[in-house]
Amino acid sequence: MALLECHYKSEVLDMEQPFNVILPQISMSDNENSSKKFPVLYLLHGLSDDHTAWVRKTNIERYAAQYNLAVVMPNVNRSFYADMKYGLNYYTYITKEIPHIVQSYFPISDKREDNFIAGLSMGGYGAFMIALRNPEKFSAAASLSGALDLTVFLDMNDERIAPMTEMLFGSPEEFINSDYNLVRLLSKTSKENLPRLFQCCGTEDYIYPLNESFRAAANKFGIDLTYEEGPGEHEWGYWDANIQRVLRWIFQR
Repeated sequence: MALLECHYKSEVLDMEQPFNVILPQISMSDNENSSKKFPVLYLLHGLSDDHTAWVRKTNIERYAAQYNLAVVMPNVNRSFYADMKYGLNYYTYITKEIPHIVQSYFPISDKREDNFIAGLSMGGYGAFMIALRNPEKFSAAASLSGALDLTVFLDMNDERIAPMTEMLFGSPEEFINSDYNLVRLLSKTSKENLPRLFQCCGTEDYIYPLNESFRAAANKFGIDLTYEEGPGEHEWGYWDANIQRVLRWIFQR
């Protein structure tokens, strides 16, 4: 496996952007696979992390090697993977520019059956939001301790949360009626060609109520969802263990 840190000028964001890639190696003697395109996992970071977090704090490179899987880890700051109301267009960046860039730079497949997306916390939200809005691009999506039903946060009237959600999505009403609201998105999602969904969260995690709410909505709207829970908090030991479960689930086809 090779680990590469890339820097390039983003057209969408109009600034230099980094991203990390884990890439399987092809043997010099393996002429039959010299033009091979690898399956890819877009692996998304959380609110206080960046594109280096998964590599620094888990063994994702070793886990991906078992499946000959490329892993792309972009950086989106604290954007919640949204085209921000008052800020930059990170949703467009992640869904359009990053796939274009990595497929043009590296031997990465553009086939739906070879494209997966996952993330933790803010990234778990991003993985489900992006997959549900782009079912033609991803065959599977996974959320680890995801901030899935953000209306739960809005209902708390937390003074720390309100300014951030306004910057990201606008007013609470704008968010609730948008496709950034995962519960609303579930209600209007066609079950045909829906990506497979995997959700897990620790029962001691402060974000557990958001996961319970999302799971209840998925059940209400008849969405097929693989759900797992167990002891665990909002921390890297839990995510290192469960990204292994995610990879086994992805490749159990």
